[in-house]
Amino acid sequence: MTYVSPLGYLLGIEGAALLRGLREGTADRAFVEARVAEVRALLDDPGLAAGVEAGEGGIGVAEVYREWAARYDCPGNQMVDVEQPVVRRILDGLPVGTALDAACGTGRHSAYLRELGHDVIGVDASPEMLARARVRVPDGDFREGDLHRLPVPDACADVVVCGLALTHVPELAPVLAEFARVLRPGGHLVISDAHVMSAYLRPTPVRGAASLLTEYHRPLSAYLAAALPLGFRVLACEEPVRPRPALGPAPEMLPDHVSWGLLHRYPDAAAAALDGSPVAVVWHFQLDGSDR
Repeated sequence: MTYVSPLGYLLGIEGAALLRGLREGTADRAFVEARVAEVRALLDDPGLAAGVEAGEGGIGVAEVYREWAARYDCPGNQMVDVEQPVVRRILDGLPVGTALDAACGTGRHSAYLRELGHDVIGVDASPEMLARARVRVPDGDFREGDLHRLPVPDACADVVVCGLALTHVPELAPVLAEFARVLRPGGHLVISDAHVMSAYLRPTPVRGAASLLTEYHRPLSAYLAAALPLGFRVLACEEPVRPRPALGPAPEMLPDHVSWGLLHRYPDAAAAALDGSPVAVVWHFQLDGSDR
């Protein structure tokens, strides 16, 4: 069980701000004294005292994406905002052919691949997400399926894209083996995923009956350990960073639970802790061209 505490989260943000300031040489006396004063205020705030015991596994990925489907493409999805330009820049340089969008969601990468001229196959486990992808890309071929058993034949794709989905799978190797199976020799694999640093700095909201969505955050070496034995070679790796949080004016009623809204309480600490931290990792691999 995890004790999810708004007080604990904000204290962590203050601590991260102090540590980054010390490491980067930006923590002058005024900055440190301001953080210490805010810590004292946090400890004296009775509205932040209560937390909740939450366990993992009480809510599934399917349930979460059913809830997200209607608003996943709304402006302000920060992870998408930083990941998408990097992925598109890579895709712009690839030969046109058959592209598989694995865990395609609402079809945002599928749509771009189609604009580039690819024949697009999209696979996702969420019927709600697939319904939106089919509207978005009417001439795409969208299929319900799992990353561990992609419903496509061997060596059918020139490009495989998997955007912001691997954080939901417990082991990388079986999924990357599926990507190697469906790629033609010399084919390209473009993966984006949540950066391990984001797991430490973002809030962990509690859903349902005190449940946390199970996620897997990995060091960058884990992707290499899974990919290289399969015959993939690295062409690029980028770690797009988090822009300054667009907090805007503080709402009248600030939350007493763990959510992004908490950052309105202490925006200077939030900026010092979060600005410029990696929010995603984007890999570009190529499968070797030999017979497999």
